[in-house]
Amino acid sequence: MIGLIFGETDFPKQILKKVKNKKKYLIIDLTKNKKFKKDRNSYSVSLGQFGKIIKILKDNKCKKVLFAGKVKKPKFSKLRLDLKAVYYMPRIIKSAKLGDAAILKEIINVLKKENIKTISSLAFNPELTLKKGNYSTTKPNKIDKLDINKAIATLNRLGKYTFSQGTVVRNKKVIAIEGKGGTQKMLKRCKSKKFKKKGVLVKFPKKKQDLRIDLPTVGLKTLKQCKLAGLKGIVIKDKKNVFLERKKCISFANKNKMFILVK
Repeated sequence: MIGLIFGETDFPKQILKKVKNKKKYLIIDLTKNKKFKKDRNSYSVSLGQFGKIIKILKDNKCKKVLFAGKVKKPKFSKLRLDLKAVYYMPRIIKSAKLGDAAILKEIINVLKKENIKTISSLAFNPELTLKKGNYSTTKPNKIDKLDINKAIATLNRLGKYTFSQGTVVRNKKVIAIEGKGGTQKMLKRCKSKKFKKKGVLVKFPKKKQDLRIDLPTVGLKTLKQCKLAGLKGIVIKDKKNVFLERKKCISFANKNKMFILVK
């Protein structure tokens, strides 16, 4: 039995498709609108119910869990805490200052104390990562490569507790660095009527990131947002990004003369 701890985004749905045919599972549904309530193996739980989460896992003999999807920082003052949560919450609140991923890391530590192991979010879906190479007909030219190098250097200089998994560079200038609002908000800030097919989005894991959770996710929506921002391409990390809707993304990139590069 595997415990699937699901948050927002479409990534959990891809995992569920695979797991349903392979393994007994249960879902701890942490989504705002309880996306998985129709699944008979789903338990709708709030982040403040640690005791309940741990009891569900142990009652069902779940010794392993998998995290997928975004779990946003809650308003801690409004959480209804059970006894376990009261005990663990101070360290959760402390970690929350370092970002949403830090909250998940602390929850992993809590589960470890309860003898529940966390496995990689890609354990059942290795096909959702990409190996090194260019996946589009269009390839980066010399100017694009300068922008790519600038973006990678920028991400490498950021501290290990940054929220940033992405940055946009155009004409060798850093246009935006991802903040708490995520990639979508960053790309909206980058819209330009002046530029078309200029610049690049580089989306890499954060420094010292726990690669079992919160991997940077890219999909068709990301490509469409890049086009609206006037960017020419996107660069992700070898086997360290979640890449959704591969065929649709490649088709969209080819149609719009954009590039998809894996470094």
